[in-house]
Formats: sequence, C-alpha cells, structure tokens
Amino acid sequence: MILFQDEWILVISKPAGLLSIRDGYNPNLPTIQGVLEPKLGKLWMIHRLDKDTSGIMVLARTSEAHKNLDRQFAERKVRKIYYAICVGVPEWDEILIQSPLRVNGDRKHRTVVDFEHGKPAETHVRVISRYGFYTWVEVHPHSGYTHQIRAHLSSIGYPLLGDSLYRIPPNCAVIPPKAENLPAFPRVALHAYALTFSHPNSGEEITFTAPLPEDFSSLL
Repeated sequence: MILFQDEWILVISKPAGLLSIRDGYNPNLPTIQGVLEPKLGKLWMIHRLDKDTSGIMVLARTSEAHKNLDRQFAERKVRKIYYAICVGVPEWDEILIQSPLRVNGDRKHRTVVDFEHGKPAETHVRVISRYGFYTWVEVHPHSGYTHQIRAHLSSIGYPLLGDSLYRIPPNCAVIPPKAENLPAFPRVALHAYALTFSHPNSGEEITFTAPLPEDFSSLL
C-alpha cells in the first residue's frame, strides 16, 4: 500500500509475507522493488523489515535522496515505533532494555545478547494493554540491529507471539504461559507503525504511520 510519494521518496505499508530484499536461497520470491519498480521506476532501499513483519517503510526515488536517508539511518536520526504482541504479562508498565547484542550470534543465525562481544543496543517498551496470557506493547528501538526487538524481548522472558525462532532463554526466571492458552497467529506479531525522519529535499521533519493490518487487528 502506497501511503505517500513525491519526486524524492516513496512511503509504503509493507504487507506481511513480502520480502524487503531478494532471498539468497530463492531469488524468484517477490520483493518490494520487484513489485513496485515496474510501475514506479527505479527505487533505492534504505532499510528493511523482516518478511513476516508488516508496516511502514520509506524508499528513495533518487540517488541523492538515497544518500541523505541512508545517512539519517546510519546516524540514528530516524525515530521508529513498532506495535508488538508478546507472550506473557509483565508487571512493569515501561522498561528500557539495554543488553548488548551480537548479530548472527549462534548456529541459528540469531541476534543474541552478548555482554562480552555484543554492541550497545537500547529498546524502550511500553505496555498498551494486558490480556489473559499476552500483552500488546509499543516498542521504540533506539538502535537498528537485525531482529533487535525480537531478541531483546525474548531475552527478558517475553518473546513475540508467533515467533518460533526467539524463545525464552533457559536462565530466565519468567515462566511462559502454556501454548494452549495463547491465540493462534501465523506470523511474528510485529508491525512497524510509525517512522519519523527529515525529508531529503526540504529538510522538514515528517512522520508517517501505517494502519494495523487486518490479521493484527483481528487478533486484538
């Protein structure tokens, strides 16, 4: 879904199931550029969302816009808000997770908490609503590592609903609810809701939001 476009940028709401970039094992799977470029012309990828993650993305329509936005992301000037549903019901209303992360840190190529070799990472989490065995949260990642939200939340005992890759670590004191008490969800319950950045031409700070997809809304 196209949310905004001008000469310099394209803002979309990516559906779950669509790749941000080409899959190295199956290059024939559809990607954002493959779907949009035949209609809109050349597009530059700035950032990515996992295949199963839905939500807001910005793409560049010129090389100059690409350089500008790439710099904003690299310098962590872009603000992001995600909505997620985690397994379990935390007692805290807000928490700042500051555990260092190491990307591709184990045999399953997961991002792992590593206090010795990891890089500094921060994720702010705020509870929106508590349910019987799971919780709807708003998440602000202050760094942008692969799977950062999934790795950080699972490390403190609250993995995302539908996430088969990131589970509660063995040394965690949090006891997860039984699987039969959880609603079925066919993907990771994560949605990129909002993105704030400076327009690459005007310099104006702008914010875009992506409405919750039907599967996420139906789950809530």
